[in-house]
Amino acid sequence: MKLLIAILVTIFTLSSLYAQVEDLYNLPTGSARYFQDFLNFAGEDGRTKLDVFIHVPYRDVQFVRTGKGFEAAYTVTVSVYDKEKENLLTEKIWSEKIVAGSFDESVAAKNFNLSHKSFNLDPGTYLIGTAVLDKESREEIFSQNLFTVRDLSKMPSLSDVMLIAESRVVEGSNKIIPNITRHVFVNEDGIPFFFEIYSDSVSEVSLEFIVSNMDKEVLIQATEIKPVQKGSNQAFFTFEDVKLNLGKYLLHVYLKDNEDQIISSVTKSFISRWIGVPSSIQDLDKATEQLRYIAGPNELDYIKEAETDDIKSKRFVEFWKNKDPNPTNEQNQAFEEYFRRVAYADENFSHYIEGWRSDRGMVFIILGSPNNIDRHPFEYDSKPYEIWEYYDLNHSFIFKDETGFGDYRLVNPLYGDLFRYRY
Repeated sequence: MKLLIAILVTIFTLSSLYAQVEDLYNLPTGSARYFQDFLNFAGEDGRTKLDVFIHVPYRDVQFVRTGKGFEAAYTVTVSVYDKEKENLLTEKIWSEKIVAGSFDESVAAKNFNLSHKSFNLDPGTYLIGTAVLDKESREEIFSQNLFTVRDLSKMPSLSDVMLIAESRVVEGSNKIIPNITRHVFVNEDGIPFFFEIYSDSVSEVSLEFIVSNMDKEVLIQATEIKPVQKGSNQAFFTFEDVKLNLGKYLLHVYLKDNEDQIISSVTKSFISRWIGVPSSIQDLDKATEQLRYIAGPNELDYIKEAETDDIKSKRFVEFWKNKDPNPTNEQNQAFEEYFRRVAYADENFSHYIEGWRSDRGMVFIILGSPNNIDRHPFEYDSKPYEIWEYYDLNHSFIFKDETGFGDYRLVNPLYGDLFRYRY
């Protein structure tokens, strides 16, 4: 059972985490991973309430066995600096504890812990630092992002948009769980979201909702007339029956006057996902091309020749179901590991071609991390080269950079049983 922070909208004073187009995902590579979101909501005395949410997957913290089952703990630090990072303006540090009843629960992909803190800030641009420290492993991961705290004292205006992971009615009140990852299974759940409207009078407002691609091409559009009271008004909306491809999209909310002029607007990015497809995959055509190290020509053609994207996605998922070493497990470890390696190769081996297409990327994707790498980047009498050793295979691979521009080519071919995906 995943541990959730549920927020009662009847007492909701949330400064929603993020409504600007910048990503807030610039977290460095590491074994610990978390998601974050920053949201602006109206505060008091002309200030803005900024809520910082931290979403930590169970799989990315270290659990230990205790008398209660399995436990993990971590510390979160959120620091707010001025734009130039010359002065620390405010900081909050808190600890989180997770208790899982079983080992399977502690490693389940769907489980996560969610926490948040609020800051009352004057409008302006700030540098916000976040850090998560795993208490057991002592590993820490952190990020810094410039974020604009909006002026919401001018009315009418809109808060930031919060994507909703789950919403239900409890004892007459709406209880919502925010979607901090911004991963949305649009083809199954639509796109549910929440925001607030601030008004200085009783009136009706015109709202327009648009989903666009990253080039701002309008894909879905809807309008609504909503009566509002003086002060803060909560608003929910869901795009139903949405069909989107994998990838990143923009959700726009516009508040308009009687003459259809925009008074206030906010934009939030989200990632369209499909059930059964790892979150690292955001382009199905590209992901199909990346199967070249595990799929045969006939299998690739079968997926590529699908008449529609929906059929193509089903064939793609079916391909990986046939590769699943443990179909009774909700996670397809072979699938996830393959595209984790693709992402790593792109991050570490790219030069003038994408890392997954390079020779080092190919070997890494097929065989995984080598047991040892012997690097020789500045040899006096030879070109730069690397030796990758795989002890279990009793084999080494030599990569040489003939050009001096990071184009490491495999000297000894990868053939036969060596060209078999291992995870």
